[in-house]
Amino acid sequence: MKQLSRADFEKLLDKPVFHLIGKAADELGVECYVVGGYVRDLFLERPSKDIDVVVVGSGIGLAEAVGKRLGHGARVNVYRNFGTAQLHYKNTEVEFVGARKESYSHDSRKPVVEDGTLEDDQNRRDFTINALAVCLNEARFGELVDPFDGVWDMEDRMIRTPLDPDITFSDDPLRMMRCIRFATQLNFYIEEETFAALERNKERIHIISRERIADELNKIMMTDTPSKGFVELSRCGLLPLIFPELAALEGVELMKGRAHKDNFYHTLEVLDNICRVSDNLWLRWAALLHDIGKPRSKRFEPKIGWTFHNHNYLGEKMVPEIFRKMKLPMNEKMKYVQKLVGLHMRPIVIADEEVTDSAVRRLLFEAGDDIDDLMTLCEADITSKNAQRKQRFLDNFKLVRRKLEDLEIRDHIRNFQPPVGGAEIMEMFGLPPCREVGSLKASLKDAILDGVVPNEHDAALRYILERAEKMGLKPVK
Repeated sequence: MKQLSRADFEKLLDKPVFHLIGKAADELGVECYVVGGYVRDLFLERPSKDIDVVVVGSGIGLAEAVGKRLGHGARVNVYRNFGTAQLHYKNTEVEFVGARKESYSHDSRKPVVEDGTLEDDQNRRDFTINALAVCLNEARFGELVDPFDGVWDMEDRMIRTPLDPDITFSDDPLRMMRCIRFATQLNFYIEEETFAALERNKERIHIISRERIADELNKIMMTDTPSKGFVELSRCGLLPLIFPELAALEGVELMKGRAHKDNFYHTLEVLDNICRVSDNLWLRWAALLHDIGKPRSKRFEPKIGWTFHNHNYLGEKMVPEIFRKMKLPMNEKMKYVQKLVGLHMRPIVIADEEVTDSAVRRLLFEAGDDIDDLMTLCEADITSKNAQRKQRFLDNFKLVRRKLEDLEIRDHIRNFQPPVGGAEIMEMFGLPPCREVGSLKASLKDAILDGVVPNEHDAALRYILERAEKMGLKPVK
C-alpha cells in the first residue's frame, strides 16, 4: 500500500469539483472534508465513485452553494429530514452531510442525531479505515485527519472499530455484517477484540431487516473469494442466525467407521470455483445452494454408507422458501437458481456413465437457455481430491458439451415445442381437451427426445397418426 503525503492528496484531489467545494466552503466560513470510503480507496488504489463530504456546519447549504457555482448542468437533491444533499454534475455525484454525533436506543439501529464536530463525526464511523478525512479548505487542502490510525490498519490489512467494538456493534448491528463484508472485499483480517465483539453481540442481528442482511450477503457473494466471508460468519456465530439452512451443512458425521465430507466447505469451494469464471450473482447463488438439501436427505445405509438421495430435488423445493425468507427477488432470478439446483446432478450422472444422445437431448430440453450455466456449475462442483477421478469427470464434461453443441445444431432441441401441438391434434381427431390429447403430446415429446422421431412436422405428424391408431383414434374425415 502506498503511503500518501499531503502533497499526494493535493494531486489525487486535484479535480475541479474538489477545489470548487473548498472555495465555496471558505466563502461560507465552514470546514469541509472528503471522508470515508473515497479516502480509504485512494490509499488502497481501488476505484471509487462514492464521494462523501462532511461539513462542520450545514451540508445542505454547502451543496446548494456548490451547485450555484457549477451552474447549468448541476442538480442538487435535498433531503432535509436527514440533513443531507446530493450533488449531480456530469458523471460526478457528491453527497454532503453536516458533521454529527449520534446516540442509540437498545431496540433500534436508527440513531438520535445532533450537530457535532469533525471529531464527533469520525467517532461515529464504523471502522478505522472508514474514519479518514482529508480537508478541502484552501489553506489546508490535502491535509489528512486520521485520529484512529486507520492508515496503519490498512498497512496491517486489519479491520478494527474506532471506539469500543461492543458499543459499535450493539448500537448498529448491521455493522457486524459490514465488518465481515469489508474483510472479504479487501482480503483483510478482523482484529482480535473486534472479532470477539462480533461473537458477543451476534444476537443483536435480529433487529436488522432481512433486506439489509441480504444486501450485505450479496456484496459478500460478489467478492473474488466469498468463502472467506461465509467462514467468518460461521466462526462468529452469525451464520446460524441469518442463514440456518447453510449452517446446517457444516460438520462431519461418523458412523461405523464411515464419514461423509463436510458439505459446508465443499459448497464454499464450489462457490469460489464459480467466482473464478463468472460474475453472475445468481449463478453464484445457485452454487451456494446447490447442496442445500443434503441435511434433509442424509441417511446412513450399512451396506453403502452415507447417502444424500434426491438432495437436488429437496434443494429445488427449498429455494423459494429461502428466497422468500431472505427477501431476495421472487421472480425469474429465483426460478433460475431453482432450476440449476434441481438439475445440477443430471450432467454429473451423464458424465459418470456412457454419454448417450438421448440423455444429452433431454438435458438440453430441460435446461434450455441455461444449459451453459448449468454445465459451468457442474464443472465447478467437481472438487474431488483424487486427481485422476477429477480429470475423468472433466474430460467427460467436455464430451457432454460437444454432444450438446452437435445436437443443438442438428435437432434444435433447446426450448423446443413439439412440431405438432395440442390444438392440431384436437382438430385432427375431433377431440376436446382430454387425457388422450395429453398422452399423444407426451409420447411425441419423448419420441423426439429419444431420437426415435426427427424434430420435424411431417415426421411428427406420421408418428401421431400411428400412435393414435394404436389407441383406437381415427382422424376426422
